[in-house]
Amino acid sequence: MASPSPRVLSVIPPMTQLNTPYPSTAYLTGFLRSRGVDAHQVDLALALVLALFSPAGLGQIREAVQALPDAQRTPQTAWFAAEFDAIAAATPRVIAFLQGRDPTVAHRINTRSFLPEGARFASLDHYVGDEGEDPLAWAFGALGLQDRARHLATLFLNDLADVLRDAVDPRFEFVRYAEKLAAAQAHFDPLAEALAEPPHLIDATLQRLTLDALAQHQPDVVLLSVPFPGSVYAALRIAQAIKAARPEVACVLGGGYVNTELRELAEPRLFDFVDYVTLDAGEHPLLALLEHVAGKRSKTRLVRTFWRDGAEVRYTNFVEPDIPFDEVGTPTWDGLPLDRYLSLLDMLNPMNRLWSDGRWNKLTVAHGCYWKKCSFCDVSLDYISRYEAASASVLVDRIEAIVAETGQTGFHFVDEAAPPKALKALAEELLRRRVAISWWGNIRFEKTFTPELCQLLADSGCIAISGGLEVASDRLLKLMKKGVSVEQVARVTKAFADAGVLVHAYLMYGFPTQTTQDTVDALEYVRQLFENGCIHSGFFHRFACTVHSPVGMNPAEYGVTLQPLPPGRFARNDIAFIDPTPTDHDGLGQGLKKGLYNFMHGIGLDHDIRGWFPVRVPKTTVPRWFVERALYSNI
Repeated sequence: MASPSPRVLSVIPPMTQLNTPYPSTAYLTGFLRSRGVDAHQVDLALALVLALFSPAGLGQIREAVQALPDAQRTPQTAWFAAEFDAIAAATPRVIAFLQGRDPTVAHRINTRSFLPEGARFASLDHYVGDEGEDPLAWAFGALGLQDRARHLATLFLNDLADVLRDAVDPRFEFVRYAEKLAAAQAHFDPLAEALAEPPHLIDATLQRLTLDALAQHQPDVVLLSVPFPGSVYAALRIAQAIKAARPEVACVLGGGYVNTELRELAEPRLFDFVDYVTLDAGEHPLLALLEHVAGKRSKTRLVRTFWRDGAEVRYTNFVEPDIPFDEVGTPTWDGLPLDRYLSLLDMLNPMNRLWSDGRWNKLTVAHGCYWKKCSFCDVSLDYISRYEAASASVLVDRIEAIVAETGQTGFHFVDEAAPPKALKALAEELLRRRVAISWWGNIRFEKTFTPELCQLLADSGCIAISGGLEVASDRLLKLMKKGVSVEQVARVTKAFADAGVLVHAYLMYGFPTQTTQDTVDALEYVRQLFENGCIHSGFFHRFACTVHSPVGMNPAEYGVTLQPLPPGRFARNDIAFIDPTPTDHDGLGQGLKKGLYNFMHGIGLDHDIRGWFPVRVPKTTVPRWFVERALYSNI
């Protein structure tokens, strides 16, 4: 006999981000409610940090510090022990300030005598200023009271995180908690061993929060959304606590990490913690799974779902139409404590700060990527390859519903690359309805973004955009199938900047066949983009070859040879490769990051870029006026 529809609890596990909820549970909860499911959500990442830094949590951290053998004490734990009374008094005020509930405490924070300062405050010495000058004055000026205080308060919390790492768990971080246990791990052993260890303070706190959520929501099914490798360990600790307390609750693992790294899952031990693992967009698999839990569907008719059958892992994908993107419903943040998120200010750069500062309503303009050709990207996977857009009318309906629910008008469009035609239609609809929001998101720097379109987007509320310049080399951009040139990127980014929109460039090094000369020239292009006011920030990351990308699937086309993957039954994603091009990417990477960091702060834009590298490099071959000429040639 079929049972009623199960009650569902979606969980954000530690660690994702602390300034705003990760959107997966909001999407799933909104969709499930639109289908009549009794669905709820909880953010245990935020709850964990708030519990650890509560008065009781700080007392427990102090006990952990005091229990350390002398040989394991560090300067940070010594600072915490010596300054504990002042730390315990300041922390509640810091938390309330970063939550926006106690803004006037900024005055005391800015005196530099209110917060006990640990090692993280040494970073202030790197800021440039005249002798005797306030080292933060160049960044915030006389009027940046709140921002200055948020930066100092963030350094203080980072000091406390360092204490947790030194005294409790060396794997702890605010964003990437125990990442190495899960990232590209062919074997489950590292996770199994860590999960078998007696729970330490962080584990025990997370277990208590899990049991509190179970008691409050009484779910039949718990969805654990793991977007990153740094969420997996804590997600499985949550599942472990659920199985110990209520083994009848069905635990389901899904999310970005699963979709990229566990597509060939064959490890039965994972199912000691969870009952099901689902792939790709979760709406249809969950509807099928809930029908199964309710006795209305057999396991042989599950959709994109792994499950354990005895000692074997089975994968079932009963083929049925997926849920169209315009029918997935409106995300809801109901149940999440929107007034308790922490607006952190790690980076002083005005564009970089958007990722950690402010509470953004996260929304998707379209499912997948309309370009889906970039050779470094997982273009074979559903979240990239299946492109579907919703109408501007539907999108603005969702935006208006979210604003009505949250009371907040900031939106982060989290598309891989938002389509220009869809953004144009969205902007026109926002202006037509006079819906005033602030929004930012990711795009491709393609020629469709004319100065006129950039101005239209700015008029509709666009405050910032990010996009991939990647290797900043026309030869390599062509090899990547990026579909843009350096000249084109210069013109598009300048058009956005001239419209008052902040611009962030994603940058890459170590791509197959990239030479030292390519790398030096890339930094020169980047310098000129900053010099000409085209971009405001950027980030260099090292190229990683994945099994789902064109490079991973057709390495010969890119001049590389893949290394054999280690045998294993768990994660499979990153794959090592041999590039015959003799380039010291490690040494060059240091120079790229150092130069970029300084450019973002307006430093060294007139210097020879060779000075940023710790290794000897050739002179750039890029004409000094390349970007300026590209901009004027388009007039």
